[in-house]
Amino acid sequence: MKALKLLPLVLIFLVASCSSIRVTTDYDTTADFSKYKTFAFYKKGIDKAEISDLDKRRILKAIESEMLAKGFTKSDEPDLLVNIFAKSTQKVDVYNNNNFYYGWHPWYYGPNFGTQISKYTEGTLFIDLIDANKKELAWQGIGSGALSATGNVAKKEEKIKEFVAEIMAQYPPGKE
Repeated sequence: MKALKLLPLVLIFLVASCSSIRVTTDYDTTADFSKYKTFAFYKKGIDKAEISDLDKRRILKAIESEMLAKGFTKSDEPDLLVNIFAKSTQKVDVYNNNNFYYGWHPWYYGPNFGTQISKYTEGTLFIDLIDANKKELAWQGIGSGALSATGNVAKKEEKIKEFVAEIMAQYPPGKE
């Protein structure tokens, strides 16, 4: 009977832990994305990103992997400069259960009302692709999602790869 009472709380936890990454993109509609073949990282901008050097390296490695998979070549004279920016926000979700009834219910007997509070960190990763000749932003991908607070480095690396893959799946624009 106690296990059945905990079922709603367990379901909320599972739904929260399986939350997906939300991705949005923006781009210069006049840019010819088919002409971009090479890339390099924009060191000056990346150095300003306020995240750990370890996470920067993980993100850059994941971006490089995605760019190479899309047919790009890393170059000292690139068509595109890649820049990143990351931020995190503390989030609180409040779930109100205002169903008040008394009597028999398949899972328990008695009144049912209460509030569950869920706290988590939401991370947002910005990936900017800058036209190296024009020095103008050509494409921007933004991914947001819940970050895990575990100390498991392998899971952290997988989450970073997932963020980058979801964002870069939207490049080039108009691709279905």
